[in-house]
Amino acid sequence: QVQLVESGGGSVETGGSLTLSCTASGYIRGPHCMGWPRKRPGQNREGVAAIHNDGTASYADSVKGRFTISQDAAKNTLYLHLNNLKTEDTAMYSCAADWLPGLPCDADTVIAGAQKWGRGAQVTVSS
Repeated sequence: QVQLVESGGGSVETGGSLTLSCTASGYIRGPHCMGWPRKRPGQNREGVAAIHNDGTASYADSVKGRFTISQDAAKNTLYLHLNNLKTEDTAMYSCAADWLPGLPCDADTVIAGAQKWGRGAQVTVSS
């Protein structure tokens, strides 16, 4: 059974940094796209970042230059490095994986295409 397990969430002050990890298990062939959507309080889920299995990354405009998505295929782990955090980054960040190559791999389409989701990691940024 495929599982995605996030870790690394927490509370930081404005301008701080965190790194989220998502460890995947239970599959033979890796997903073609993985991403980190988030859900902010009172808002719909939104795309943050995604990465294709060829290493191509995609970011929402709101996080470009501050967040970096990366993956370690050997460890079956996806990362999201969050820098220069703002209060508006407070959200539940979930790991999502898409095995079907029918959709492009970007921060928004990974939400629609994902077949598996992790339970999420809470990030809270205070001023």
